[in-house]
Amino acid sequence: MRSVRKAPRALDEERLVRLVARGDRAAFEELYRRTAPWMALRLRRRCADEQIVAEVMQETYLAVWRAAGAFAGSSAGGTAAGWLWTIAARRLVDAFRRRAHHAEPPAAAALPDAVPAAEEEALAATVGGDVGDALRRLSPELRQVLQAMVLDGLSVRETAVLLGLPEGTVKTRARRARIAMREALA
Repeated sequence: MRSVRKAPRALDEERLVRLVARGDRAAFEELYRRTAPWMALRLRRRCADEQIVAEVMQETYLAVWRAAGAFAGSSAGGTAAGWLWTIAARRLVDAFRRRAHHAEPPAAAALPDAVPAAEEEALAATVGGDVGDALRRLSPELRQVLQAMVLDGLSVRETAVLLGLPEGTVKTRARRARIAMREALA
């Protein structure tokens, strides 16, 4: 087995997940070191409650440690970062559901409009051309729904819980976003 300590930066995230599946703690530590900062940032953009973010981070990486062997990887068209985010997004929805019995889900973090969201920067870097331009022209409300459902792979219900919206509103915004994208790309 190749040691992560010898060349940690030489391994990509998918290989690190494969090593974690074999119980390699050094690979897990390296995966955490690489992914935790952007994961926490993305979670904070969706939830202002630091306690929930910390719980979701812990639950996410515990799930990664336990279920790394289930990662299908690039052979199924996925990426390690996408797999990690899917776990985190679902854990966040679960946390909102648990808290919903006692109170409303916490509001999304209010950050200055001058600072672009991490997803927007990632979106700009990965989705270019006409599609990227069309996405950037969408209103923030429509773009949020589209990001949650398409990029994060959440269901209508999960998106509704995540964004604190009724399911009907999520469906309407998703439809409006699809129409706007279709018109922009026609």
